[in-house]
Amino acid sequence: MAILDRSSSYSRLFKKASLAGAFFMPAIWISTAQALCPAPASLPTAQVQRVVDGDTLRLTDGRSVRMIGLNAPETGKKGQSAQPFAEAAKRRLQTLVDDSDGQVSLRIGEQATDHYGRTLANVYGRNGANLEAQLLSEGLGYLVAVAPNLALVDCQQAAENAARQAGLGLWRNSPVQSPDQISSGGFAVVSGRVTDVQRNGGGIWIEFADRLVLRVAPNLLEQFDGAALLRLKGRQLEARGWVVDRARRGGLKPGQPRWMMPITSPAMLNTK
Repeated sequence: MAILDRSSSYSRLFKKASLAGAFFMPAIWISTAQALCPAPASLPTAQVQRVVDGDTLRLTDGRSVRMIGLNAPETGKKGQSAQPFAEAAKRRLQTLVDDSDGQVSLRIGEQATDHYGRTLANVYGRNGANLEAQLLSEGLGYLVAVAPNLALVDCQQAAENAARQAGLGLWRNSPVQSPDQISSGGFAVVSGRVTDVQRNGGGIWIEFADRLVLRVAPNLLEQFDGAALLRLKGRQLEARGWVVDRARRGGLKPGQPRWMMPITSPAMLNTK
């Protein structure tokens, strides 16, 4: 039995380079992440000072590490309530770190830091298990793919698909929203029918009526099959990413959708 049909649709429609191998794995529950994303040899190790949340570690050398490929639900900050499964993700990551005696191996991303100055890395336990894949396989976070840090996108998507099929964690009650439900910025998974697709100097724009537009920036287009994107009008499409309120940025023109979601990799799109 193939892992979700949408995975094969994604690989067929959107990818130019071949990253698709893992999407055709059998949908067998895998108890550890070692089988999903095995650790390369000779990775540098580091000691964890504390677990910040479900996708961020603080090391004893002072670095903060944002785990590549995983977006865990947000813990409560500045008086806001924690999102569902945020504390469960943090506790599970703490357990995985403790089981590794606080020592982890880091595969630093091709882009090594983010705009907050955090180190971007895939993180492995002492047993060779990839911690992002482990959390994804238990439904304690979402797969995210941001170029150029795409080395584990296939195996991490396989991990998420296993949790999604089994209805684990945040997939127990579907977190997928319609474009009409978007009412604030932040990470979201949305599904709807594409009403228009346009290409111009700003890239490719995929619209859901007047509510939401997806943008593939010009510098990322080489990752995608542009012709397939342009054929999406009328298709049902699932997308994930960080929603931006264009009205707050002063870039909203009359008739344009208020909400915009940049698409950072083909793995952030799935057709149905």
